Amino acid sequence: MKVIKIDKKTWAAGLEKSRSGYKLFGPVKEKDKSFAIFKKLGEKQMPDLKIETRLSPKSLIYPQAEVMFEYNTDATKDDCNLMKTPEKDYSPRAIIGITPYDAAAFLILKKNFDTPEYKDPYWCKSFEASTFIGLAVNEPDSTDFSTSTKTGPFDTSGLDVLLVDTGDDYLAQVVTPKGEKYLKTAGWEAGAGGDAANKIEEMKKAAEAKISSHISFENIKNKSILELYEADFWDDISFACINCGTCTYVCPTCWCFDIQDENKGNKGKRHKNWDSCMFPIFTLHTTGHNPRETKLQRVRQRFMHKLKYFMDKYNDGIMCVGCGRCVRLCPVNIDIRTVCKTMNS
Repeated sequence: MKVIKIDKKTWAAGLEKSRSGYKLFGPVKEKDKSFAIFKKLGEKQMPDLKIETRLSPKSLIYPQAEVMFEYNTDATKDDCNLMKTPEKDYSPRAIIGITPYDAAAFLILKKNFDTPEYKDPYWCKSFEASTFIGLAVNEPDSTDFSTSTKTGPFDTSGLDVLLVDTGDDYLAQVVTPKGEKYLKTAGWEAGAGGDAANKIEEMKKAAEAKISSHISFENIKNKSILELYEADFWDDISFACINCGTCTYVCPTCWCFDIQDENKGNKGKRHKNWDSCMFPIFTLHTTGHNPRETKLQRVRQRFMHKLKYFMDKYNDGIMCVGCGRCVRLCPVNIDIRTVCKTMNS
């Protein structure tokens, strides 16, 4: 394990130096100062690493709204009815301060957007252009159950560099060559010494010990789909839901989208927009038929996808990294941990 020591006094200077090779993104407080979102950092702007974002940084790779093609229907033009890819910037970028479980979520999204059969070129190019500089979570939130989902507060599976805050310094664990390249560009190359790896391991164990929330899903895999689909608990689970879609929008692993054309005169654009299985028209057919017309059907779909369908298809755990956002932000207190326990038992 290679570990670089970064004195916090050199933090700002190193980030500025890294701009020579990377566009920087990180958490920035919004105007009311109560929460932060991931966005491109302006000149001299530093990422705020003291507050977790309500939304995950998913939108940096998979935008909430993205233009796929542009076209015109003017018969006098040579490119009439041709779909053209708009100019997009895929130059190297560094995402600073991402949590380990948010980074791991991109590996789940990768199963959908980057497969041997189908590749979303926009997602793949954005992902490949990105270097993930994660920040270990020393003080997990009470709703954090990431250790139950194969991730955790110090997980490195989706990262290029893991930063560990030790007070006056950051210990930067190099995970990939991309991460090492970024650290060199920033001018951080001094080794942290022989005890650094042990220090990181001790802090990892301490952080994981603070996680009091846990889930189990070992029994779900062995249950048949119909056994869970036809269970009698879905009415109780779905009763409070107001179909607002908050759970899907704050979730770092939700990948559903809609495609729409916007036209004005002879010009048009085709957009890919986030969508939600919680919305009543999500499965509405052009015939008027809706196979999930009731709230119960939509709530059941969300949790069956996260906790059963994904597991059966990929045999790689559940479609969740345990960040706890949906638990904290659901306006009617529907808790995926409780649903998982119910399904598992």
